[in-house]
Amino acid sequence: MIKSAKIPSKKEVWTVICALALFLLLTGLFIGLRIEHLLMAAIYLVLFFVGLPTRKLAVALLPFFIFGISYDWMRICPNYQVNPIDVAGLYNAEKSLFGVMDGGVLVTPCEYFAAHHWVIADIFAGIFYLCWVPVPIAFGIWLYLSKSRNIYLRFAMVFLLVNLIGFVGYYIHPAAPPWYAINYGFEPILNTPGNVAGLSRFDALTGLTVFDSIYGRNANVFAAVPSLHAAYMVVALAYAIVHRCKWYVITLFSIIMVGIWGTAVYSCHHYIIDVLLGISCALLGILIFEKGLMKLGGFRRFFDRYYNYIK
Repeated sequence: MIKSAKIPSKKEVWTVICALALFLLLTGLFIGLRIEHLLMAAIYLVLFFVGLPTRKLAVALLPFFIFGISYDWMRICPNYQVNPIDVAGLYNAEKSLFGVMDGGVLVTPCEYFAAHHWVIADIFAGIFYLCWVPVPIAFGIWLYLSKSRNIYLRFAMVFLLVNLIGFVGYYIHPAAPPWYAINYGFEPILNTPGNVAGLSRFDALTGLTVFDSIYGRNANVFAAVPSLHAAYMVVALAYAIVHRCKWYVITLFSIIMVGIWGTAVYSCHHYIIDVLLGISCALLGILIFEKGLMKLGGFRRFFDRYYNYIK
């Protein structure tokens, strides 16, 4: 990247236009364009060309745009076309490691919560799960706007890296979520639609369809391992600590993080195994970035140029 100027260079203009055109072309050919694809491209163009502050923001948000595109593009080659889907193996491992007795029968924790649930828990479960992406992204934007852009960039890049590690995990070990085993048994059924599972109780209690609309757009239901729901707040909390945020921010992030972990199991969206692997994914991403990539001269120079552009 070159040093930012009030007016973007011709190279920058053509790079952005060509990249967005290629994104729309490939998405249209392999997935099919939806209104959100056009909206995302339009927002990026507006941010990039309105002025210098918004152009810096557009460049700073690239890790999050790449995350969204990467997730959506997994539709091109679903993970179950790469490796067999695990339904029974994961279920049996969960029951063996974390099974609980219910009426004299050994069941998974998810099966227990599918049969035993409480209104107050349903309400908090919905609140916690609504935080899993908005809170980390809001934290990143706050870091950026508060001029803590070195920390912001480290956080954003780790957020992207953790997602990419998780996506690799999806392809290495395609796995069904707990609600699938509960509703469909152990035989994989391709193109199974997303399921709101236990979060439907929050929708019913509030009269909203927020989770139904979210899970209706799920790119692939056989992507339960690792749980990236469990990973995001680990990354946010880690960089809140690095940034030396106030104690109440650390406390709030910790509560949200643990709440999301519990909700993942309570709502039958993830096994405890998935959650533990998601936490490990986040820690691995942080370790690789901070102790690996940032020690490499070439990457460090790239990082410094990126930082100098957006600061």
